[in-house]
Amino acid sequence: MERTKIDRWSARQLPATVSLCVAQATFLLCGPPAAAQSANQSAPEEVIVTGSRIRQNPLERAAPLQTATSVDIERSGEITVGDYLQRLPISGSALNRSNNSSGNLGFPPDGGGIGAGASEIDLRYLTSKRVLVLVDGKRWVRGSSASGVSGAVDLNTVPTSAIDRIEVLQDGASPIYGSDAIAGVVNIITRSDYRGFELETNQSAYDEGDGYTQDYSISFGAGAERSRAFFTASYSRQDAVFSDDRALSSAVIYGAPEGVGGSSGTPQGRFIFLDPRGDVDGDGDPDVVDVTLNNGALNNGTSLPTYDPNNPSSGDFHAFGTPDRFNFRPYNYLVTPNRRVNLFGKAEYDVADNVTLRFTAAYTNRKSSNQAAPNPLFLGSDAGAGFYLDNIFIPADQRYNPFGIDLDGRSNLITIGRRPLEAGPRIFDQTVDTWMISGSLSGELQFADRPIFWDVSLNWGRNNASQQGHNIFNARKLALALGPEAACVAVPGCVPFNIFGGMGPDGSGSITQEMLDWVTFTQNDQSEQELNDIIANVSGDLFDLPAGPFAYALGFEYRKEEGSFTPDATVQAGETADVPAAPTAGDTRVREAYLELRAPILADLPAVRRLELSAAVRSSDYDRIGRDEVFKGGIYWRAIDDLAIRASYAEGFRAPNIGELFNTGSRFDSNINDPCSNYSANPSATVRANCAALGVPTTFTQINQQISVQTGGNENLVPETSETRNIGFTYSPTWARNAGWIDDLTFDVNYYDIELDDAIQALTAQTLLTNCVNTLDPLFCGGIVRGPGGSITAFANQLTNIGRIETDGFDWTFTLATAELGGVGSFRFQWANTYLAGYKEFTLGTSGLVATERAGTEVGSPIRGYVRYKSTLSADWLLNDFVTSLTLRYLSDLTEICPQSVIDNDLTEQLCSDPVRLTNEMESKVYTDLRVSWTPAAFDRQLQLAIGVNNVLDEDPPPCLSCDLNNYDGTLYPVPGRFFHARAALKF
Repeated sequence: MERTKIDRWSARQLPATVSLCVAQATFLLCGPPAAAQSANQSAPEEVIVTGSRIRQNPLERAAPLQTATSVDIERSGEITVGDYLQRLPISGSALNRSNNSSGNLGFPPDGGGIGAGASEIDLRYLTSKRVLVLVDGKRWVRGSSASGVSGAVDLNTVPTSAIDRIEVLQDGASPIYGSDAIAGVVNIITRSDYRGFELETNQSAYDEGDGYTQDYSISFGAGAERSRAFFTASYSRQDAVFSDDRALSSAVIYGAPEGVGGSSGTPQGRFIFLDPRGDVDGDGDPDVVDVTLNNGALNNGTSLPTYDPNNPSSGDFHAFGTPDRFNFRPYNYLVTPNRRVNLFGKAEYDVADNVTLRFTAAYTNRKSSNQAAPNPLFLGSDAGAGFYLDNIFIPADQRYNPFGIDLDGRSNLITIGRRPLEAGPRIFDQTVDTWMISGSLSGELQFADRPIFWDVSLNWGRNNASQQGHNIFNARKLALALGPEAACVAVPGCVPFNIFGGMGPDGSGSITQEMLDWVTFTQNDQSEQELNDIIANVSGDLFDLPAGPFAYALGFEYRKEEGSFTPDATVQAGETADVPAAPTAGDTRVREAYLELRAPILADLPAVRRLELSAAVRSSDYDRIGRDEVFKGGIYWRAIDDLAIRASYAEGFRAPNIGELFNTGSRFDSNINDPCSNYSANPSATVRANCAALGVPTTFTQINQQISVQTGGNENLVPETSETRNIGFTYSPTWARNAGWIDDLTFDVNYYDIELDDAIQALTAQTLLTNCVNTLDPLFCGGIVRGPGGSITAFANQLTNIGRIETDGFDWTFTLATAELGGVGSFRFQWANTYLAGYKEFTLGTSGLVATERAGTEVGSPIRGYVRYKSTLSADWLLNDFVTSLTLRYLSDLTEICPQSVIDNDLTEQLCSDPVRLTNEMESKVYTDLRVSWTPAAFDRQLQLAIGVNNVLDEDPPPCLSCDLNNYDGTLYPVPGRFFHARAALKF
């Protein structure tokens, strides 16, 4: 949003609004003063507000809009825009500092990559890719993390020190802004009228002594008669919090015995194979051996562990059991380390009396890191680990093979799982450079005694990201090192590999550094995105109506976006033993034109203080998917001075992004319950019969909770379309302000209903598998392949246009601000709420579209919780130089499906709140935050010191049994522990 669109109103009206916002708590959503305005008050000058390109009275809000100021962000203790927005009731589930999963899960099935180190915003639970992020009213380049091509903006690239306020439009806005604005719009408006210097620092940490965060910024603003400039530079450092340092996240499944839910890729190894020499059960067929090495056993190639084919669970081996499973949680981060340097500047020059040249530039360098447990090695026919390891051949005379027979993935080797602790954890280091440059020319001219406002802008953004993955195994080299020794020694550098030796007698491990040097490599991935955007707008008035001028805005936009992801050459060749990935590259281009109209038809009549109609239409022509038009219509009716009612209907449009179109394949390791696990005990005769028909042995037990799902883009995708209906009102009674002790009393309510057709997403893998087992229908089973041992070795789940999504709910906010009450100061209260009435996903079933209700549930993998009711209540006490703020944040309970590992280990009575339905309730939570700030009059209000603590009562998130990371939903709940923060700022 350009400066001239807001400055004149800001100078007259904004100080009163900001004075109210300053008193509000961390989460407080400040808006312009109440919609109700008495007739004898002078109307503020018309400006551009988010949701419209027509200048209008900012007090006559025709769309549901929430505003947060820089003061609100400061009070939260958060140092990134994304982490602050995540606290708002309207937010859904998105990537943030405590929900990054590199190395643990692979590539989520949304086509956008892992997003390592990024921070995003979701509205209405419709995901980040359906939220349009603007900065000063213009599109921002999408994020990049060297792990795919994202469809969302990384909010780390917008420094908080540059922000004046954030406007969140809770309405569909595709006719105004184009693609992506289905769930809403977040418009970050930067500072433009600052004068002087400001130094600021924020320091914070958890009461456990970890997660230390520091932020430093310097800002400078200056102006002359015809020019103005603002610049800010900041440095932020966020240290790690490890999962092992919180009781909730240190176990594989919170509250379960050791080993439950753990990996069968263990330091001692798990070995599942058919041994032709043994027939313990006497059925005439080779026995399936499932054993692990005893702790302390020695295997150095000379002294081999003892193994008896007629009694496999003897000697140096024992039958693999739940206690042998590996706990991978302690290696994970709860908070990912992150370092950022942000530079942001903007300048304006009045080239003529009515023409202004503007220039904005931003640069961000981010260095972030993710960590996961050592690379698990899975080999054999049921491994699902790719060509080299699925078809592994280990001869009987391999120097470390203790079993005395060939182990062949094409015949008798079902699975070997080994966790090489000797190699150390997988570490993924990202370096991301982001540039954004915008130049515009705007002005005003007169035609037929009416003003015409015009502007032309060119916007360019680019990011380059690189990621290094350390301690990753090369599958081809591993297969060579485990194969015939003659073939290995013939290759320079090859060293025979000891996958059978476990950790040895002294616990140092049987895999030597020489072995590791041959089979491991440093993985180097790259990604980039680029935005080129040209926009031209014209607005003004055409003629007068009884209630005001008939206004218009029209414009043209050309936008080109390019993106690519280039995995390491070893990964592209299919040689990695970790998560495979294929390249992504492509571009999209669009030409768009829009027209917006506003007609104030009635005013100053009984029961009609003001009646206004609005409409907008946008035509978009994409080079790949063709043309589409969307329409929006709205009505604004102020019945009396105190009551304003608004309603709108908007069509939405979202074109598939680059990742969704051109991702050529990757893998997501999803937590899935396999219905065929222990199916002989399943009460359903259909499940028992169908699992047998699928060739699953009756003895099959799901090896790992995670099942690898192959994901990818789809060039045949069609755009998403939506219909959004909004109706709401704002009530601000005059009698309250006339009471003498009330400065403001406002009640704002909004109802929304969104129907999204042809939604682009992958079908839920759990639903696909369950439908396959229940029906054997090729529609569901076609992409699922099982190995001879029963494990799923391939699971294709490409992005598609699912049926539709329907969601509706309510937002309401109550605000009360008192005047000075004698010697006790003044008070500010706000109660902000969001209620999710319903969220239904319609996907293809055996007899048409089948609805799945998500509201009130936790999906768990990928982590997404659909909270029905979120509420924040703040109370602020202003006394002399002090402001004391208390914030209560409430999230209602969620219901999840109990994981298969809990079911298989007969823990449903212990861990599942409803063991009959096999579901678990994650209880509701209330978080309490407290902050005190001091702005002394003795320093002319130029100094501010503040301290605060979030989660004063040390409330832990509700344990999540199905969540695939850290046993709680990090997209919704804060990291366990009290979070202390302090701020110091000096202006001069």
